[in-house]
Amino acid sequence: MPLITLNNVDYSVGGPLLLENVDFAVEPGERVALIGRNGAGKSTLLKLLSGDIQPDDGEIRREGGARIARLEQEVPAGAGGDVFDVVAAGMGELGAWLAEFHHLSHAEEFDAEAMSAVQAKIDAAQGWSADQRVTETLDKLGLDGDAAFSGLSGGMKRRVLLARALVSAPDLLLLDEPTNHLDIEAIDWLEAFLKSWQGALIFVTHDRRFLRALATRIVEIDRGKLTSWPGDWANYERRREERLNAEAQENARFDKMLAQEEVWIRQGIKARRTRDEGRVRRLEAMRNERAARRDRTGNVRMEFAQAENSGKKVIEAKRVSFDYGGKALLDDISTTVFRGDRIGLIGPNGSGKTTLLKTLLGDLQPTAGEVKIGSNLQIAYFDQYRAVLREDWNAIENVAEGREFVEVGGKQKHVIGYLQDFLFTPDRARAPITRLSGGERNRLLLAKLFAQPSNLLVMDEPTNDLDVETLELLEELLGEYPGTLLLVSHDRDFLDNVVTSTLVMEGHGQVGEYVGGYSDWLRQRRVGPATPEIAGRAAAPSAAPASAASTASPATPSAPKRKLSYKDARELERLPAAIEQLETQVAAMTTRMNEPEFYQQGADAIATHNAELAELQGRLEAAYARWAELEDPA
Repeated sequence: MPLITLNNVDYSVGGPLLLENVDFAVEPGERVALIGRNGAGKSTLLKLLSGDIQPDDGEIRREGGARIARLEQEVPAGAGGDVFDVVAAGMGELGAWLAEFHHLSHAEEFDAEAMSAVQAKIDAAQGWSADQRVTETLDKLGLDGDAAFSGLSGGMKRRVLLARALVSAPDLLLLDEPTNHLDIEAIDWLEAFLKSWQGALIFVTHDRRFLRALATRIVEIDRGKLTSWPGDWANYERRREERLNAEAQENARFDKMLAQEEVWIRQGIKARRTRDEGRVRRLEAMRNERAARRDRTGNVRMEFAQAENSGKKVIEAKRVSFDYGGKALLDDISTTVFRGDRIGLIGPNGSGKTTLLKTLLGDLQPTAGEVKIGSNLQIAYFDQYRAVLREDWNAIENVAEGREFVEVGGKQKHVIGYLQDFLFTPDRARAPITRLSGGERNRLLLAKLFAQPSNLLVMDEPTNDLDVETLELLEELLGEYPGTLLLVSHDRDFLDNVVTSTLVMEGHGQVGEYVGGYSDWLRQRRVGPATPEIAGRAAAPSAAPASAASTASPATPSAPKRKLSYKDARELERLPAAIEQLETQVAAMTTRMNEPEFYQQGADAIATHNAELAELQGRLEAAYARWAELEDPA
């Protein structure tokens, strides 16, 4: 029996129906990817499914007792308390008891009576497994349960809301862009978690690799209609092209017939006196049908403003270090960026990618070493937080900045025509940007960026909130960009399709250089014993490049390996889990240090935190050394 069913549902926000005559059902255990252009109604459909809004017409039936949880795109107003409180709130009354237990157990003064009472409630509800689920989810997403929710960045708040949706263990989980603001490690964990999760799932994502890994069915929203495509992404792409070609041919046939009838109706007076009234009525019906047709949304048309070439050597960093609050974010880094390089930066959130980027660009002065900036650089910077967009300006003002024309591709374009290339209607272009969706804001920032002549393009998470069509066009455009590209992204396919080399944050301030994209880095790096996570957690040295291995002299025969004792064998079995736990603790403490409020504490608290982190890192390094020793005994 379906968990939820929509019958003949209509929904409008003014103008043509956003959703028209929709029939849709979700079975238990399904994993449905919901796709469509920006503004097609994906988030609206999720809100209808969760019951947050009601349809204008039609019926929505939910199976009795089915629990539904939704991760929304925007952070809701009024959410407060500690992170643990917000996450536990996803479990209703049990969550409130767990939050109370959490506060009592961390209080300076122990209240035995209150503690006993809340423990009894949790025992009666058999809720300790839920407490463990909250703690585990917080650890995996790198969240501090004691941190104040109101003090977090927008991206970290989204992580907290994702954790709240996950711990509620609903029958139907609705996720709207769940990978936004997650690093690759967290995306990998979420992907694995959802694969093993037994409930039904409907998700919206721009991450094609995430989509391909999870979806058992693809549902597309196009011009108000829902179309279901069973199977994987490759099957959807093939059948969609077949459908679009058939639709284009049918529209062309119809338009040709309509044009012929329009010619007939305009013939001379003699023909009008003797014309077939039935034919006239058919022409009127054809006109009405053509007027009601909703043409498919066009694609963004993007091109760069031209700039002169930069010098051959764009950036040169020699033995660069950068310390922040006693922590080495960069340690003795040397690299050279040449004209035409396309470099991707990979690493967990808080590992120092932005610090490295700003140091290379000269925005931050290193604590040691030297950075030389090349000649004739014109830099365009895409900021993932879209801070360069002025909230009190509309789209036209943000792009033109008082001009009437912009110059792109060597040609002058009126700013309204230029914004139409980015799918902004004149009315939308004049609307305050506070009314724009996340995808529209990203398109606006791209429009602003590409109207600026540049030969060094720096992009920090440009893929968030873009639909797949725009994402693929952006990939093509970056492939043709004549200058140099520095790209920070957690979109694995995007990295593979755009960059030719990577700089990887490998922990303890170390940065590894690799040829190729994300998948090439995965093949080249040294994988840790427990999990294929980002090397930043493990800080493991990378494997030697294949070319070096092929030219090395043949190895001499090794001595027979010593057989492990029973005690050592058992220790080797336990080490991967221990290393994973230590890595999680180190990452959580590192994330905490990268938060602005961390340094608002007293000096004693900061020193204690640093000492604990150093002790954990020492234990982690010792565990790795012991693992290597047992894995390859002499």
